[in-house]
Amino acid sequence: MIPGMIEARRAVVADAAELIRLRGVMFAGMPEMPDASDWQAPTLATLGTELADPRSALAAFVVDKVAGDTLAACAVGVVQTRLGSPGNARGRSGYVFSVATDVDSRRRGYSRACMNALLAWFRSRGIHTVDLRASPDGRPLYTSLGFAPAPDSMRLTL
Repeated sequence: MIPGMIEARRAVVADAAELIRLRGVMFAGMPEMPDASDWQAPTLATLGTELADPRSALAAFVVDKVAGDTLAACAVGVVQTRLGSPGNARGRSGYVFSVATDVDSRRRGYSRACMNALLAWFRSRGIHTVDLRASPDGRPLYTSLGFAPAPDSMRLTL
């Protein structure tokens, strides 16, 4: 690692609870999202299964907080397979969701590091199109990474 460079690492099963916590931080910033916790237990089970499988179509990349045993930021994505189409004969694309940074860790490049690691993971799997839905706060980051507006989302061609 280059000194001063932020390192994102691939999440492991032991990170699942922190990924849930950060997902809650993300939801808290969405006023239209209902306040509920019924999603946490099933999501924790899903993350446990997916993060344990190195061949999973889901991957999460995280940045650890400097002090303590919590995460500062995360980005989660999945490889989706649909029927092929012109320009995407294999029908495979990436979808990014659950990009979140803890309130006290924002504006330090942590989400960017997580996104760069996730985009590299997509590239390593031969994915050429990645979609996401962006909050107004997130749009500048995604635009700087090359995402452009698409119907109901933002899209990056790798």
